Order: sequence, then structure tokens, then C-alpha cells
Amino acid sequence: MSKQRGFTLIELLVVIAIIALLVAILMPALQRVKKQARAVACQSNLHQWSLFFSMYTNENNGYFPSKKYINFAGGGGVWLDVLREYYHSQPIVRCCPTATKPMTQGGQQPFAAWGVLGKNWTGGGGGSDPIAEGEFGSYGISYWILNPPLDWPNQTMPPEKYWRSINVKGTNNIPLIADCWYVGADPKPIDEPPAYDTDLGHSWGSRNSMNRFCVNRHDGAINSAFVDFSVRKVGLKELWTLHWHKNYDVNGPWTSGGGAITTDWPHWMRNFKEY
Repeated sequence: MSKQRGFTLIELLVVIAIIALLVAILMPALQRVKKQARAVACQSNLHQWSLFFSMYTNENNGYFPSKKYINFAGGGGVWLDVLREYYHSQPIVRCCPTATKPMTQGGQQPFAAWGVLGKNWTGGGGGSDPIAEGEFGSYGISYWILNPPLDWPNQTMPPEKYWRSINVKGTNNIPLIADCWYVGADPKPIDEPPAYDTDLGHSWGSRNSMNRFCVNRHDGAINSAFVDFSVRKVGLKELWTLHWHKNYDVNGPWTSGGGAITTDWPHWMRNFKEY
């Protein structure tokens, strides 16, 4: 009779050790692939928003929405309301795949969405940016692309700074909609970077609006669509070099052209690429 032979304990331990080693080697690569897939899906969503904005401007002589369009003083909710007929309130297109859980349901920045709030909520900072009840997302527009009335009374956002239309120069460097922890913002050259990567403080004031876009969702970068309807990755420090409004200084104090050096940035941003 033939003698049956099984694995010895030593052989089993060697096999387990080899499997564990392979898993340890492959896991970082798999994580990188997952991150890359999410970044690609995020850019795909922003391409969709570019299409929606393109459809809107084609039907409105090249102009973006006016703040007066839905008759409220703030600007945050305007793109959701005006574009609803194009995107039909689809939740998936409103969210970057890395930020799908709203802060009100335990989501943590930078990987959190805004929204899912009560009816007629007007902003945690006492602003006037209404969000529909139950709505959420993780993209925000640049308020500077809007088309408010010429007698717009807001002194911190005077009417001459708005882009208003797609018929302007340098559209490939004018942000339209991007990764953001709020429905939108009005960045300025003097806006200070967040003290840490989950810092939501002081964002409601006039000096820190940029921090709504300065969220570390894609390895030191965000994804953004531009007024020419292109989409690309934008380094977090690069945000200060974009042409946010008509009078925006692209060589402001937080750029290399304006004299900023690595040690000027908060510690969490110092290893990111300079611009």
C-alpha cells in the first residue's frame, strides 16, 4: 500500500509566511491603484459638470448664472438650483469618490461631503447660501464665475471682479468647479492656507475662503474644471496662482512669484510642490 503524506507544520508555516509577505508587498500597490481609480472617477464627474455648465451657457448667450436668478444675497446654492434640469439631482455626480459621507453624518475632512441638512439651512457661518433639504456633495463652484447685477452691493465681492461669461481670455486658468468642502467660495490672493489639513476654522471670513478648496483629497492636490470646460489636477499650492477673478494677483503673497518660501507654509503643506 502507498503511504499518504501531508504537509508538515514547518511547510505550512513557510507557505503562510510567503503569503503574508506577498500581501505586504501588494497592499501599497493596490492602495495606489484604488486612489488613482477614485481620482479618475472624480475627474469624470467634473467633466460631467463641465458639460452641464456648457449646456447652460450655450442656452444663455455664453453667460453663467446670475445671483439674482434665484433672488438671494449669497451665491452658494445657485449652481445646484440652476443646473438641476441638466443633472436631475443625481447624488453620485455631486460627490468626489473620496468624499461621499457628509460632515453631518460623521464624515471627516478632507474626506467629507457637505449637506444633508434641514430645510432652508443658510450656512454654518450665518451666511445666505441655501441648500435643499437632504442634498449633499463634495464639489463647489468659484463664486467669481457668476453674473450678478451691476449694482451688486457686496463690497468684498464687487461686480467688476466677476467673470460673468465664457467669452473671456485665459479660460484654461479660471476655475469653475472643483473639490471643495462647501458649495462654493470666493478665493482672494491674501487668503491664508489652512493650519492643518482638516482645518475648517475662519473659512467664513474674508481672508480664508481659499481653504474650502485647499483640501488634501488627491495626494497634495484637488481636481478642478475650468471655464474652458477642461479638467485637470491642481496642486494645493497651485491654487493661489490660478486666475480666480478679473483683478486677481497671480503673484500674490502665497506664490513663488510673490516671494513665498517653503517655510512660510503650514507644516502639512511644506512637502507639496511649489508654484
